[in-house]
Amino acid sequence: MNNIFENKDNKKTDYIKRFVEKDAAVEQVYSPMDPPGAYKPQGIEPVPYEYLHPVMQLFMNEHKTTLAQTDQLEQTLIQIKTEGISREKNKKLGEFFAYLDDKIVLHNLKEERILFPFIHDRMIDNGEHGTGPIPDTAVDMLENDHIKIMELSTLVFSLMGITSRITDPVSRAVLMDTAVEQGLSLVELLRLHIFREDNVVFPLAHKYLTEGDYEKISNKMKKYFSIELLVKAQ
Repeated sequence: MNNIFENKDNKKTDYIKRFVEKDAAVEQVYSPMDPPGAYKPQGIEPVPYEYLHPVMQLFMNEHKTTLAQTDQLEQTLIQIKTEGISREKNKKLGEFFAYLDDKIVLHNLKEERILFPFIHDRMIDNGEHGTGPIPDTAVDMLENDHIKIMELSTLVFSLMGITSRITDPVSRAVLMDTAVEQGLSLVELLRLHIFREDNVVFPLAHKYLTEGDYEKISNKMKKYFSIELLVKAQ
């Protein structure tokens, strides 16, 4: 079996552990682009969107919207870095954080409460897990990403708010630079997180989740979030 949690060169190396150790070794707290091969997962076959179950399509559709919002955030941050803050740019920042509070938080909640437990169980059942005493799966990494996203979002939002209250121009500029850099780190973290879901975890979910799993997920989506989904065989 092709286990993504094993390194081809060292079967005892845990896939998730390599991510965690690499991140921990970097001095900067938010370095989501490490390791360099994060966007090149090995041994994972992509699944065309039209072959995915409506459950997975729902989450991928929400990812597309979030990526568009993330692109807009990046453009705004770059403009602030080169041109300075303005009322219009401040408005765009506010729109992103409103989207985060309204949509991203809800999206993550749906994943954590309903989708992830099924994926986690099926990955363990099929050997797609780490080698520690408590088996980790890629779901653990994704949930950790959710925490980092909220922590970093809070930091950026707070820094932007403090900057607007600083009267000294030099101090304000330094603080704004910090806010922008952390904002750009948030952009990269969101992109990497969505890539991990769409190109690593969701293809494995497509491979391992059963028709019964999808039916249970669909029922829970309706019960807890009032979302109607058609159940179809894989």
